[in-house]
Amino acid sequence: MARVLSVLNLIQSRGRYNARAIANELEVSERTVFRDLEVLEFSGVPWYFDTVADCYRVRADFRFPTLALTEDEAFGQVVATALTNSPGLNVTDGAGPTTRKLAAAATEGVRDVLAEASRLLEVFDLKFADHSRHQETVKTVQFALLNRKQLTGIYDSPYEDAPVRLVVHPYRLCLIKRAWYVIGRIHDEPTPKTFRVIRFKSLRALNQPASIPDDFDLQKHFGNAWAVYRGETSYDIELKFAADAAKIVTETKWHPTQQVKRHRDGSITMTFTVDGLSEILRWILTWTGNVSVIGPPELRDLLQDKLESGVAMNKID
Repeated sequence: MARVLSVLNLIQSRGRYNARAIANELEVSERTVFRDLEVLEFSGVPWYFDTVADCYRVRADFRFPTLALTEDEAFGQVVATALTNSPGLNVTDGAGPTTRKLAAAATEGVRDVLAEASRLLEVFDLKFADHSRHQETVKTVQFALLNRKQLTGIYDSPYEDAPVRLVVHPYRLCLIKRAWYVIGRIHDEPTPKTFRVIRFKSLRALNQPASIPDDFDLQKHFGNAWAVYRGETSYDIELKFAADAAKIVTETKWHPTQQVKRHRDGSITMTFTVDGLSEILRWILTWTGNVSVIGPPELRDLLQDKLESGVAMNKID
C-alpha cells in the first residue's frame, strides 16, 4: 500500500513520470508499476497517460479522500501557520486555511494537537522588511511563476537616479535574510538579477511566456554572496572576535563557508569566503568594539573609513 501511494504521489506531482521513470524512482520493475497503476484504477483514482508529455497524470480535480497526520506532522503545520501569520511573512493567506481544513478532517487526537499547539506556539518580532503594502505584488509574482509568465513594472532601485520600467522573466521568489526577492532576467539581458519585492512601485503579469532555463541553480546564482548581492571579486575574510562576543557570535551560522577557531583566552577567529565586501562590512560594523579585521587589507581599510566617518558625523562640538 505504501508503494501504491508513492506511485500516486509521483503522478500527481508536476514531474513527468512514465513507467520507466516511476520504476527507477521506486527501485521496482515496470511490471510492478503497471500492477500498482491497476490498483489505483480499481480504487477510483482517475489517472491517464499524457501522450504529449509522455507521462502519467491524475485528473486535476481529483482529491485523495483521506489524509492521516502524525502528531509531529500536525505540529509542523502549526509552526507553518504561526510563521506565515507573523509580520513580514503574512504576504498571502499563509498556512492558516490549510490548518483549519486539516482540523476539520482529522482524528480527535490530531485536532487536539492542532488546537493546543496553536495556543502555545507564537512567532514574535522577526524584524522582517515591511511587506504589508506589497501583498498584491507577491501574489502577482506567485501567479507569474506558476504560470510561467513575464512580469512588467516600475522598479525603484536605490542605485539608480530614477525608477525604471522593467520586463522580467521570473525564475524564483526567495525569502533571504529579512526580505522577499524576485530572481529573474530582464528581457533582452543575458544573466538573471536579484530584485527586492518592496522596491516595485507597480507590477503585473504579462500574457507572454517567460523563458526559464531548466538548469537554473539558485546556489550558483548567489555564489558566496554574504547575503543577497554577489560581488565580482571573491575574498578570504579573517576576523578576530573578543572573548566577550565569542559565545554570542558563534551561536549563529552566518555563512555557508564559516569556519571557527577557538583560542585559549576565549577569543575566536572566524573565516569566510565571500563574493564582495559591502554586505559583510555592514555586518562587521554591528560588532564594533568586539571585532578586528585580520584580512583582507581592503576590508580593513573600508571598515576604518566607515568608523572614522561615523565618529565625524556624531562628533560633539
